[in-house]
Amino acid sequence: MTEALTEHSADVIVVGAGPAGSTTAYYLAKAGLDVLLLEKTAFPREKVCGDGLTPRATKQLVSMGIDISEEAGWLRNKGLRIIGGGVRLQLDWPELASYPDYGLVRKRDDFDEQLARQAQKAGARLYERCNVGAPVIDDRTGRITGVHAKLGEDKTPVTFHAPLVVAADGNSSRISLAMGLHRREDRPMGVAVRTYFTSPRHDDDYLESWLELWDRRGPGEDRLLPGYGWIFGMGDGTSNVGLGVLNTSASFKELDWREVLKAWCASMPEDWGYTDENMTGPIRGAALPMAFNRQPHYTKGLLLVGDAGGLVNPFNGEGIAYAMESGQIAADVIVQAHARQTPAQRELALHRYPKVLKDTYGGYYTLGRAFVKLIGNPKVMKIATQRGLTHPLLMKFTLKMLANLTDPSGGDAMDRIINGLSKVAPKA
Repeated sequence: MTEALTEHSADVIVVGAGPAGSTTAYYLAKAGLDVLLLEKTAFPREKVCGDGLTPRATKQLVSMGIDISEEAGWLRNKGLRIIGGGVRLQLDWPELASYPDYGLVRKRDDFDEQLARQAQKAGARLYERCNVGAPVIDDRTGRITGVHAKLGEDKTPVTFHAPLVVAADGNSSRISLAMGLHRREDRPMGVAVRTYFTSPRHDDDYLESWLELWDRRGPGEDRLLPGYGWIFGMGDGTSNVGLGVLNTSASFKELDWREVLKAWCASMPEDWGYTDENMTGPIRGAALPMAFNRQPHYTKGLLLVGDAGGLVNPFNGEGIAYAMESGQIAADVIVQAHARQTPAQRELALHRYPKVLKDTYGGYYTLGRAFVKLIGNPKVMKIATQRGLTHPLLMKFTLKMLANLTDPSGGDAMDRIINGLSKVAPKA
């Protein structure tokens, strides 16, 4: 895998400098590999996201050496406030050996740049305004050996070469499609829309989740949608307000989700300020690819991380933690493969990547797919919302389950149940 390094060649090319790509590049560079990190746009750049980070994502930031202090602009949160069925329940993040007991809030335009710069500091070579197009394919082996791109504002054609390429280019993942890897239609997909408002609710110790989103188009009874709305105070005078909904709803393709968000905001107390006049930007939307909806995660020199590999948690729509974790896993596999002596040995090591992903998330994501189908039924969603929230102990278990926050060993009874279910469920 070692070749004479030039400006446009490296040990590994990472396509996309979001959380998955920058994390991958960071760990590869830390291990001494030469890494090209190619980002389509220039930082800072906006991404559709709730901006709320669970303890799972927080742990990844700590591992990368990111300064997550309040002085550095991070806002901490203590847990989740859940509203639905006439009940308002406040749950702290669990106290675990494996994860911190707090989450964070940070806007994605700034968040992504911090990770990319951290990868740069570790030694990764970052190219911004680098729009990757077609892969370079070895005619003899069918392996990817690089990418064609257009660089800079003048769109200069450039070809980058490396024996391995990491697809971190998001849900659409053009590089994966070019290699024949298409989305699995039997896996769940979500959609998220969000905007920002100036609001007195900008400074909140809890992430707020509303479990009742309605399809009120009529005629007939209003239908409860499978998903949730969120209100995350940003600590800067604004709130991130949005919603995430699953495609298991019969209304999924029919509804204008921006209008659903507007209708939900209109139902809020007026003094919260979630009105058109206080909106600081347009409503933006993005897809949430879930539960390994693109496979295999390794083939012919290409590894898939983050949204490109469909790593969003189907239980709660969280993507950043799993993007970063998959990037770290991919980097570790690549580093080990890089040290092997023959092509056959390297290939054997690389094929470990999808196996590690399945061992880590497969059973849990299978449970998540079952959960998604279940709450796609409005009657089930209604019962779960109205009855579940009245039982704090059950909701504490639900928070651990949906956020995937357990200790793998030495945890409490809830941890043992969740871990046990994930182990016995078929690997996704």
